[in-house]
Parts: sequence; C-alpha cells; structure tokens
Amino acid sequence: MADSELGTGSVVALFIVDRREAPMKKVEQLNAIAGKGLEGDRYLLGTGTYSKKPEPGRQVTLIKSETLKSLKDEFDITVKPEESRRNILTQDIEINDLIGTEFCVGPVRPRAHRITQPCLYLENLLEQPGLYKELWDNGGISCEILSDGVIKEGDTITSS
Repeated sequence: MADSELGTGSVVALFIVDRREAPMKKVEQLNAIAGKGLEGDRYLLGTGTYSKKPEPGRQVTLIKSETLKSLKDEFDITVKPEESRRNILTQDIEINDLIGTEFCVGPVRPRAHRITQPCLYLENLLEQPGLYKELWDNGGISCEILSDGVIKEGDTITSS
C-alpha cells in the first residue's frame, strides 16, 4: 500500500517492561534490535508471558491512541497507554492495515505479523468490564523488528 492509502502516523509514547505482569514503564526511546526485540523488554529478555513460545511477531507491539480514546468516549472504559501492555502508542495511522507489510517507525523497519487480540487477564487486572470485547480486533499489532535503530517519541510512522 502506498503512503497515500495508509496515511502517515506518529509515535505518541513508548513503553517497556522487564517481566510479565510488572507495570509498563514509559521511556523516551526504544533501542530496537533486529530479529531480537527491544532492549530491556520482557520478550528480548525471555521473561514475557509467551517467551517459551518464541515467534518473530512478538518483538514489538503497537496500539492506536485513538482506540484508547474511543474506549473512554464510547464505553466509559479507561485504559491508560501504559496499561495497554503495548510498546508503541501511535496516532493518525490505521495500524491494522499494516498487517503483512513492512513499514517504518522512525529509522526502524518492522514487519507487522498479526493483530494482537486482548486477553481477559487485562480486563480483570484493570477491573474494566467489557474491555476484552471492545478491544477485539483493535488491541494493537505484533511485529518483527527487521532493522536496528532507536525509536523516539514524535517519530514518523510510514508504510514502505
């Protein structure tokens, strides 16, 4: 797809966590390592929930800021960006349309493998009834990292 079809988005916020179930930590930048993941993040460290089932599509995750706003505005479900359990909060780009493609986040080139469906664990953890249902098919995307680089807040997201 061309940029004109997808639009150009931006990175609003960045998060990592060093082990499963720990709170996500907001950071100013992410060091992406091709074929491995994000420096300091649970899946690169092997401490993530699905670390025993490695797959390239678990190296970095994205979610739309518009999705979190919609949850609040339409369903009175509050999910702070760090509570979404995703690494990159985006704006102004339809990330689901990136599935199966390579794209750019600043200087880093990921490949979007699949939509990341929500889990009931998150709904229960956040005590937000209905979250699971309303996030279905809008819970973000899971990607493989194809090139090394540093992702920063404000970076542009573009299709290739």
